[in-house]
Amino acid sequence: MPMNTPRTASLDREVAMARVGGDAELLKEIAVLFLDNYEIWLKELREAGAKGDAAAVQRTAHGLKGSVANFGASDAVAAALQLENLGRDGDLTGMPESLAALEAALETLRGDLESL
Repeated sequence: MPMNTPRTASLDREVAMARVGGDAELLKEIAVLFLDNYEIWLKELREAGAKGDAAAVQRTAHGLKGSVANFGASDAVAAALQLENLGRDGDLTGMPESLAALEAALETLRGDLESL
């Protein structure tokens, strides 16, 4: 599936529940924490990209990738990994497309998490 083609759902409830040992309340708490912070991480990515700070792009994308992996959100994980790799390679020329794919995946995930 191309990265710019969003799926209808990005939360894999089975994966997410496995990550929290079947504790639905803990999953909700983690979801709230993520929803409170993901826009900050996106802002950090945008700022790092604007400055050409590849190390900051790599670091922020890596942390975001780990967070979305908790929800089994494969589209968001793939998009964050792509940004992480751009940062690692020190070549941010593909960042606008990768960031747009991440933002689209996170928007879908946000809706899924808000419905928990």
